[in-house]
Amino acid sequence: MEELDVEPPLTLIPELNSEQKQLRFEWGPVEMLVCETLYGTTEQKEKRPGCPFVYVVRKDQDVYSHTLRKLFNESHGIFVGLQKDEKEKVGKSRTTQLVRVSKSYRSVIRACMEDSHQMAVSARDPVMRTQHSTQVSILSAMELIWNLCEIMFIEAAPAGPLLLHLLDWVRLHVCDVDNMVCEVLKSESPAKHENFWNAITIFVLQGRMDEARQLLSKEASASPASVSMCKIMDELMKKMPILSLGNTQTLTEMELKWQHWHDECQRFLQDGTFAANPHMETICKILLGDENTILEKKDLMTTWYHFLVTRLLYCHPTVKPMELHLYAQSSLDQFLGSESSPEPLDIILLAAFEFDIHQVIKECSIALSNWWFVAHLTDLLDHCNLLQSHNLYFGSNMREYLLLEYASGLFCHHSLWQLAVDYFDYCPEYGRAYLELHIERIPLDTEHKALKVLRICEQRMMNDQVRSVCKIMAMKAVRNNRLGSALSWSIRAKDAAFATLISDRFLKDYCERGTFSDLDLIDNLGSAMLLSDRLTFLGKYREFHRMYGEKQFFPAAKLLLTLMTARIAPSSFWMTLLTDALPLLEQKEVIFSADQTYELMRCLEDVMATKSKNQTVQDDDTETFKVEMLRLALARNLARAIVKEGTLEE
Repeated sequence: MEELDVEPPLTLIPELNSEQKQLRFEWGPVEMLVCETLYGTTEQKEKRPGCPFVYVVRKDQDVYSHTLRKLFNESHGIFVGLQKDEKEKVGKSRTTQLVRVSKSYRSVIRACMEDSHQMAVSARDPVMRTQHSTQVSILSAMELIWNLCEIMFIEAAPAGPLLLHLLDWVRLHVCDVDNMVCEVLKSESPAKHENFWNAITIFVLQGRMDEARQLLSKEASASPASVSMCKIMDELMKKMPILSLGNTQTLTEMELKWQHWHDECQRFLQDGTFAANPHMETICKILLGDENTILEKKDLMTTWYHFLVTRLLYCHPTVKPMELHLYAQSSLDQFLGSESSPEPLDIILLAAFEFDIHQVIKECSIALSNWWFVAHLTDLLDHCNLLQSHNLYFGSNMREYLLLEYASGLFCHHSLWQLAVDYFDYCPEYGRAYLELHIERIPLDTEHKALKVLRICEQRMMNDQVRSVCKIMAMKAVRNNRLGSALSWSIRAKDAAFATLISDRFLKDYCERGTFSDLDLIDNLGSAMLLSDRLTFLGKYREFHRMYGEKQFFPAAKLLLTLMTARIAPSSFWMTLLTDALPLLEQKEVIFSADQTYELMRCLEDVMATKSKNQTVQDDDTETFKVEMLRLALARNLARAIVKEGTLEE
């Protein structure tokens, strides 16, 4: 079944026996499920056409997506690079390297997401637009999960820097505020825009104090009465203590500064400083970490994990990694309430906050439609030495199992199978066995593709697969009457029996046409002619013709006699060899010596004896004439040779 990048058409088949009223399926050679369906009752079958449909269901449909093919191709290089650099660095430098690899994977996901978004925007067909939009959502969720795993498992940031990473995570994935701010600033009077205070509030919820202060300055400029309040709020935002990655202050110092700043915010709120402006009062409550006030802005945050990070920022800025799962679960419960249940994405993120790596991988395997995400993430986490203790019951570890599943899916595609080879290479336990099984299923449509497969097998010393590929291509060449190509493949396979068969075909064609095809190949056999006796004969017989054409009669005669006496030629070809001796026997100069002539006579008699013994074909006039001509030529040459040799002796 040929693999195409398009949806397979529905195929009509003859109706099956009426007793087979059930769903039937079978795995095909490229891991496709073929489902044969029949109408349920005899009455229905009488009313409807008698040809049910056959639906072809692919195991890994995503390999046929243009956007995801880019994801597969780009990430392949990152994966291979990671395996090669595995032991070059240790300690912090190794962690830095793994974080860099993780970011490279995320950049590929984001690039594919942007491509899908552009396709969704430009698509005219509503169905295609929906498909691309769905792909954007899936890729966005993949990057969101990957980014969180990078923070929690790979960087493993301690208390303080952990919150900074989570803030960056939320800012990257909840970016509606940027579009809102653009609309506000484009208006004639930004401070009077309906979303002005919403934009400031979102900035505060995300801890983006500099942007919030800049936007707040628009209010001070537009409303002189609120200048004093804006100045105080600006100072509070400016003074908010935040740990920076390069800061050397301890958590205790940070907590003291935080408490002092918190008390100052509390004092201004209790004094009614912002009572005249409900928006500023709300912002002040958010700065104080009032969870009810923060929760009231759930429409601006849109997600429970945004609520979680905001809650941590203003209530628990020095939260420790092992405490995260407590706040995550309570934030999820508060945000969703009793009205809705968690989505698969929520469950995955919650498992990450709980440091349950295996649950993350399990839930992603269930939720996502292909193995790319879990295979590459698990491989990266394995390089972080986080999965060493988890082996599967049948021997292979989780990393290898997922890589094998992903690579097996790639082998269903007509070009992506080449990427899968490298994934199998880096699965030490079962990778080679999987590769041997899958590579034999690749349809060898063209010689170029066959050479690719052959090179892969030769590089990995997969001798059985090398012979299999060569035999398949040799048989195809024979069926297409391309004997030169067939001989070349059989030599490459080191298949003596098949080389003998093709050599016989060459000799048969020569007998019928009087000339050889593919002279370049036969002339340059070299040591390959030693593969079989028949191939040796073919090469040497062609060498005899070349010598004869160059008028090297003596070496040509010697070679011809050797070919006859060695008995490596097929019996049906003996008379042809003797006939080739006729022109040499009729030369003015004596070419064959007396002893050589006796050998030729013996060969002729052997041929006649064999024919007489078999009695399979009656001699025709032409054959009889050839024999008589040979006997006459041999007799004359013997006489000339005896005279010449006697004269030389005298």
